Amino acid sequence: MQTAPFNFPAMIPLWMFPLALATGNTYVLKPTEKAPSASLLLAKHLHDLGLPPGVLNIIQGAKPTVDGIVTHPGIRAISFVGSNQAGEYIHDVGSRHGKRVQANLGAKNHATVMMNDADRDSTVKAVVGAAFGAAGQRCMALSVLILVGDLEESQSWMEQLVEEAMKLKVGNGFVEGVDVGPLISKDAKTRAESIIQQSIDQGATCMLDGRGVVVKGYETGNFLAPTVISLNQQQHYITHSTDSNAKPLSNPAYTEEIFAPVLTILTVPTLEDA
Repeated sequence: MQTAPFNFPAMIPLWMFPLALATGNTYVLKPTEKAPSASLLLAKHLHDLGLPPGVLNIIQGAKPTVDGIVTHPGIRAISFVGSNQAGEYIHDVGSRHGKRVQANLGAKNHATVMMNDADRDSTVKAVVGAAFGAAGQRCMALSVLILVGDLEESQSWMEQLVEEAMKLKVGNGFVEGVDVGPLISKDAKTRAESIIQQSIDQGATCMLDGRGVVVKGYETGNFLAPTVISLNQQQHYITHSTDSNAKPLSNPAYTEEIFAPVLTILTVPTLEDA
């Protein structure tokens, strides 16, 4: 049995169920209720290819459905990829009911360290793609960029990053030429915008504010345009290796997993500090 996340509703099931089927097992796949269709399409393709009924089974639903299947005596093993809260719950309940449980929770590519001798043009394009692709809704998304060097050069890097990010087109992801689609839900958009505001209130500088973007034809959509936040004015928060009195960086733009097209940038003087 597997529960699948919204951001990779086909890829992650394809990590799991082909191996289970190839080794002689039947399989229950419960997609997230936020993205239920991809699993049905996978099942249809396999049915069309001749997979017998009952070998791959799709079940839809929210927490009550999960409770039913993780406690069912006929299910021997569970695989989960997703958030800490849901994964810890599934691991705990499943384990207590005698299941073998593998749970990949909260994995996140938090930060990238960039030296000041990096090739400017190619690096800027790579950073923009990593930060804003899939609207930042993936564990591999780049959330924090740590520049090594002085503040003046850092400012030049940030200005070029902002310029490149502004070129990205926000809209319906099925429309050709669109680079950044919507967030998965209204709650996700509200949370991201709230963290952006909290970070500003706590001293961050918003160099590119993607809040308030309106896409024609989708005026009520959950869109957030690329956003760039600078923490360079909060240098005193950064714990430097040579400063025992410095405070850990606590701005929510750095500490929270925003899961949206938001890139936070800060500068430190040395690689050791980074």
